[in-house]
Amino acid sequence: MQELEHLIPDLIELAQDAGARIMAIYEAGFDVTHKSDLTPVTEADLAAHHAILAGLEILTPGLPVLSEESEEIPFSERSRWRTYWLVDPLDGTREFIKRNGEFTVNIALIEEHEPILGVVYAPVSGVCYYAARGLGAFKRGKDGATSQIQVKSRCDARLIVAGSRSHPSTSFRAFLSKISDYEVITLGSSLKSCLVAEGKVDIYPRLGPTSEWDTAAAQCIVEQAGGLLTDLSLQPLRYNTKESLLNPHFVVFGDCSRNWQQYF
Repeated sequence: MQELEHLIPDLIELAQDAGARIMAIYEAGFDVTHKSDLTPVTEADLAAHHAILAGLEILTPGLPVLSEESEEIPFSERSRWRTYWLVDPLDGTREFIKRNGEFTVNIALIEEHEPILGVVYAPVSGVCYYAARGLGAFKRGKDGATSQIQVKSRCDARLIVAGSRSHPSTSFRAFLSKISDYEVITLGSSLKSCLVAEGKVDIYPRLGPTSEWDTAAAQCIVEQAGGLLTDLSLQPLRYNTKESLLNPHFVVFGDCSRNWQQYF
């Protein structure tokens, strides 16, 4: 636990450095290409990826790193990893392309299939969320002012629901149809989960495709803030357990006394 605490300042600095590289490209202009799965990628994704990989190699030499922008690593190799870094250098590439500022740098440390440390940094606002197992969850402003955050443990009658700005779905609309009174906040990237962690949102249902690097850092933050990020059977997501790196549909919430399954 003490080792985790000592890693946090360096990880925040590394995320900020990656964010600075992203912002330089964001402000200068950029081209967009597409991967084989048709998801967009920009030079900002790659610049942040290389900066984070280099920084983690200095910070924890020899510890494996799995990044969205890494070459594909077969499960036969990954399955031997007990502890590794899981990174999304630019979470919310579509938001980056739209220039709405709703993108993040996500860095998580995974041990025995569970996220034990997470940093989510938003380059445009300069806000950083971070957490480590047993140490709590925190929000750090651009000015460095830091406060511990907690989920809202009891929902009000009017539910505050986070929804994806770039990935609306019929399943999400069906979820809303089962709630009598709600307000929807649409946002990009893992910032939605972080809003649950700081008690500004009651629930974030993600009923569409995501990958493991999209959720790991935020899951640690949510859990250390007193909430949960689970599949639709309310089992916490686990990492690097199979060939595919796709997540199941998931839900993020703070009020653990409520029967959320009734809405799915």
